[in-house]
Amino acid sequence: MREYVLTLLVVAAATYFTTPLARRFAIRVKAMTEVRDRDVHAIPTPRLGGLAMFVGLAVGLFVAAQLPRLSVVFSDTTWLGVLVGGAVVCLVGALDDRFSLDALTKLSGQVVAAGVMVLSGVQLLWLPLPGQTIGLGRDLGVVLTVVLVVATMNAINFVDGLDGLAAGIAGIAAAAFFSYSWLLSHVNGLSTATSPTLVTAILVGLCVGFLPHNFHPAKLFMGDSGSMLIGLLLSAGMITLTGQVDVPVLTSANVLPAALPLLVPVAVFAVPFVDVLLAIIRRVWAGKPPWAPDKLHMHHRLLRIGHSHRRAVLIMYSWAALIAGTVVATAFHGIPMVLLSITAGCGVLALLGINVPRLVARWRGR
Repeated sequence: MREYVLTLLVVAAATYFTTPLARRFAIRVKAMTEVRDRDVHAIPTPRLGGLAMFVGLAVGLFVAAQLPRLSVVFSDTTWLGVLVGGAVVCLVGALDDRFSLDALTKLSGQVVAAGVMVLSGVQLLWLPLPGQTIGLGRDLGVVLTVVLVVATMNAINFVDGLDGLAAGIAGIAAAAFFSYSWLLSHVNGLSTATSPTLVTAILVGLCVGFLPHNFHPAKLFMGDSGSMLIGLLLSAGMITLTGQVDVPVLTSANVLPAALPLLVPVAVFAVPFVDVLLAIIRRVWAGKPPWAPDKLHMHHRLLRIGHSHRRAVLIMYSWAALIAGTVVATAFHGIPMVLLSITAGCGVLALLGINVPRLVARWRGR
């Protein structure tokens, strides 16, 4: 565990100190996010935050390779696929941040990055389902891997509606996945030095190092260069765990079915996904195209009922942490205790969400 903590801290420091350089570069090359009617930010803000994140990724892999207990992770080419794939999506995203590439070009870059990871061994080998495990052939495994990677990269874009929201929720997802991956190996007596545990530890470090610059008021946006890199790393963690853990070793006595690696990020992003689904239904019902912008997203509603920008982000962090913690806890503890925790957590969040704006308004009135 100490090696992971050290790597995480080094990645956070590298990302934190590199982000101001990325901001200066973004301003120099005029990679700016202009203010649109549906946006919350009030002034043009530079992007290209993914450049600093990629530096953090490279530094993290270099440091981990020097640590004896983590050196086993570098015995295959998985790490190289993650690094090269990250470089591809970061480059494509940086070009989009500056020149606004068309959707087909960005999709092509995402597919290429996913293909690079597949060639390095990052591939779904089986699909865990309750009570059984379905083995995937090479062709089907490649297709599903590419689809999962591309879908995860684009999911981060859907979340990025408020300053710090995407980085925070992605960090929570990575922390939950890191906990699950490490505990899964520890409980079953397996080696805790694994690719998914290292990748998710690095991802947590990236988000922790970037958030101080991205929290409201944001000095820099991550842009597509950052959102696609985060999505690629999150999907790499999912895929490497499902491809490396020996399913017969896992028993129902100590863990849930091995489908949890795929359920953790889905659970964490459940709230934003539901928001996007409702937005599509709302727009189609009103006779508008699904991609038509509006100000009826969940974060807009939180702002409208009286929450500040920061408080709205923290509320969504709380929802994501509650869901992620519940999914991980379900794997290692009894379901009744988990259900009790969910009920208590939802009650606390509901009380805070209803009463905090009212109390703040009353305090200001004095």
